[in-house]
Amino acid sequence: MYWSKYFIPTLKEVPAGTEAVSHQLSLRAGLVHMLTSGVYSYLPLGFKVLAHVENIIRQEMDAIGCHELLMPALQPIEIWKKSGRDITLKEVMITFDNKKGQRMCLGPTHEEVITELAKQFIKSYRQLPVTLYQIQTKFRDEIRTRFGIVRACEFIMKDAYSFDRDEEGLKKNYDLQLQAYTKIFKRCGLDVIVVTADSGAMGGSVSHEFLAAAPIGEDALWINKNNGQAVKEEEGKIPQGAEWERKVAIELGHVFQLGTKYSQSLGALYLDEDGKQKPMIMGCYGIGVSRLIAAIIEVNNDGNGIMWPKEVSPFDVEILPVQVSDPEMMNLAKKYYKELTGAGLDVLLDDRDESPGRKFNDADLIGIPLRINIGKRMLANDQVEIKIRRSGQVIAVDKDKVKDEILKLWNS
Repeated sequence: MYWSKYFIPTLKEVPAGTEAVSHQLSLRAGLVHMLTSGVYSYLPLGFKVLAHVENIIRQEMDAIGCHELLMPALQPIEIWKKSGRDITLKEVMITFDNKKGQRMCLGPTHEEVITELAKQFIKSYRQLPVTLYQIQTKFRDEIRTRFGIVRACEFIMKDAYSFDRDEEGLKKNYDLQLQAYTKIFKRCGLDVIVVTADSGAMGGSVSHEFLAAAPIGEDALWINKNNGQAVKEEEGKIPQGAEWERKVAIELGHVFQLGTKYSQSLGALYLDEDGKQKPMIMGCYGIGVSRLIAAIIEVNNDGNGIMWPKEVSPFDVEILPVQVSDPEMMNLAKKYYKELTGAGLDVLLDDRDESPGRKFNDADLIGIPLRINIGKRMLANDQVEIKIRRSGQVIAVDKDKVKDEILKLWNS
């Protein structure tokens, strides 16, 4: 992609009213744009990151036998009354009457909807177990939106739901999700802390949260530096001793062993081998997809901008000719572009007629992992520079060996 033909509206200044680094950088790097408080558009660069994160999630969900579907955001309030959560989630639900006079809501989550669906199609123990998931927009009327896409009124989640015939099956599915979550977050460049948690309005007996230490975290943790054990401060347990360290962390995912809370109240039953009706045993597993992007930025940045982990980066390589009016520079840039795209890499070529300072600053801001700088001084020695964004290391390379060096760095 040529920069001049793409849409990357970068900003020099930090936008007013932004306190989180991830919020500042996502706006400055042209990833998102705020329509109103808590409501954001994903611009092309941000949308590419979102697509990469979703792709990682899909790969890991599919690998453990989950099946993707898409459920409606628009839901009748009647199904929420069956579970009683029309009351417990009343403060955050966006509700209205449609033209038929039917009370509706924009779904803050989908336990009721998936349970109604399972009720219609799963009738026998022979159809169990099954795990269904979606990546979908949720809506919550947050009184206090914070940190850009971290706490927003409209946000994207991955939510999966398992249906089993017994507790043993639920535990197997739950363990599979725990393992898959660890892989997802690692691929996104995040080290997560797993803690037992309160099930809250979701219900169920067992739940775990996945958190990443970050300055904007809304959860306080005590972490044992010797064995990695973590305890949430809200549990009222403040461990004693020098080996315990307090950190704040952002919640990225939450998994629950729901049991029969929803299947019982909504009548999702199956026939066992003896022909007896029993409620399905459920689990649910959520990841905040949009807030995951913010968390990645929070822990992958420096004073100059974002440093994308390579699996989620919007592009793999940026080519930066210092002067686009110089034929030798542009011919080399186009040559590298053709070679690297032909090798399967996603390449951004900055063909803008801008000052070198502006181009270098923008390059650091948007944080592509590898960058090829083409300038007169290096070309005088038949060389160009390759900059590794994360380490800041700059490597002088023979101008005719750039493709091989980039592929070696990318695959290392």
